[in-house]
Amino acid sequence: MKLQRNYKFWFCTGSQDLYGDECLKNVADHSRIIVDELNKSGVLPFEVVLKPTLITNELIRKTFNEANIDEDCAGVIVWCHTFSPAKSWILGLQEYRKPLLHLHTQFNEEIPYDSIDMDFMNENQSAHGDREWGHMVTRMGIERKVVVGHWTSQAVREKIASWMRTAIGIVESSHVRVMRVADNMRNVAVTEGDKVEAQLKFGWEVDAYPVNEIAEAVGAVSESDTNALVDEYYDKYEILLEGRDADEFKRHVAVQAQIEIGFERFLEEKNYQAIVTHFGDLGALKQLPGLAIQRLMEKGYGFGAEGDWKVAAMVRIMKLMSAGMKDAKGTSMLEDYTYNLVPGKEGILQAHMLEICPTIAEGPISIKCQPLSMGDREDPARLVFTSKEGPGIATSLIDLGDRFRLIINSVDCKKVEKPMPKLPVATAFWTPQPDFATGCEAWILAGGAHHTAFSYDITAEQMGDWAAAMGIEAVYIDNNTNIRDFKKDLMLGNVVFGK
Repeated sequence: MKLQRNYKFWFCTGSQDLYGDECLKNVADHSRIIVDELNKSGVLPFEVVLKPTLITNELIRKTFNEANIDEDCAGVIVWCHTFSPAKSWILGLQEYRKPLLHLHTQFNEEIPYDSIDMDFMNENQSAHGDREWGHMVTRMGIERKVVVGHWTSQAVREKIASWMRTAIGIVESSHVRVMRVADNMRNVAVTEGDKVEAQLKFGWEVDAYPVNEIAEAVGAVSESDTNALVDEYYDKYEILLEGRDADEFKRHVAVQAQIEIGFERFLEEKNYQAIVTHFGDLGALKQLPGLAIQRLMEKGYGFGAEGDWKVAAMVRIMKLMSAGMKDAKGTSMLEDYTYNLVPGKEGILQAHMLEICPTIAEGPISIKCQPLSMGDREDPARLVFTSKEGPGIATSLIDLGDRFRLIINSVDCKKVEKPMPKLPVATAFWTPQPDFATGCEAWILAGGAHHTAFSYDITAEQMGDWAAAMGIEAVYIDNNTNIRDFKKDLMLGNVVFGK
């Protein structure tokens, strides 16, 4: 599955013709140099494209509408080099529909103390022009990212790069289609939600299919294709027979290979980028999809267990946002399973019955075949591993009835103290920030789910910016959290976002 598209970001400089053609030539030259240097920096994940200096209502409106219809344009970066009368931007901003970044910078890093005169002052007015422009965008209530600092700064470039990845998540959200295999787990509240409102808010299409329609696609996979994929599994992963007959073990693995191929072909044919399954409705499938789902997630598909379509969509978006990232550590659906409550060693063991993405693995990845009480089917094959150490974020998008809320918890992933030889599933272990008790209490107060979309690579700031662009509430649980203030934040969210 292709995750990364050849997106570009337009660089639009605001100015006006009050100071003559020479000034406008300097503005254009400065903008070109900035764009060239940004592209040569190696920091930005996508190309920046310079657009003509915007000085009239007509050109601004035309440029923004061209950005709307250009499928390769994922967002616009605006910088007001000189004073740019902001009323000229109103129509363009009203009609613009993509992510927006305001780069508050100036061409020169230092005041030219020995030579500065009024010509220089008039031409280099970012401190003036950007405030005029910022006032109008605020008055119009338009969500945007503001990055402040000199354009040569590594920190500024990294902030632009980070926003670009958020912008991809915003733009691609409207392209996410989730295929539900059967329904969600009976009587479970948090995995459900308003799919119509989700499509209005996020652009997601969430469709259900009878499980046997997908099972037919699985059954149509040829033996030769299945065997070829099994051979790939055996080359790539450690095989842990653990006393099972080798031929019988391989037959169980082949079932997952057939499911992987059949599911992927069905997803591609129907143009879906995320999938949910439910152990309570497996139809003609011989096993609960385990290894197959893990491999699909590794390829970039979103996944949610027990019908959790919100998590499936969020995993897909976070995989898109981190696609192509150097030294990426992985993104996966996870579930809070059980606690370690030993003082000083508190944490949450993360796992699921089968379906954890191997992108988060550290060390060897093995295939096991073990009985599963859920699903009433054959013993399913699955990939088993432990996750990496380091910081990450766990996110939960919940439906509160009158609105959506995104909960973002910064967590510290650790190694468990001892092996767990009898636990035949992939695992992660983390302590939520700021500490176990406060993190868990805040999560429960906010209404967080037991399934999460987790990533080592996406930051809390990026997901908060995504939520802001979507017009939904975001709450943060991190090292700055205390319960008294957190409760106030939730009450404020009820006032601002509640209907």
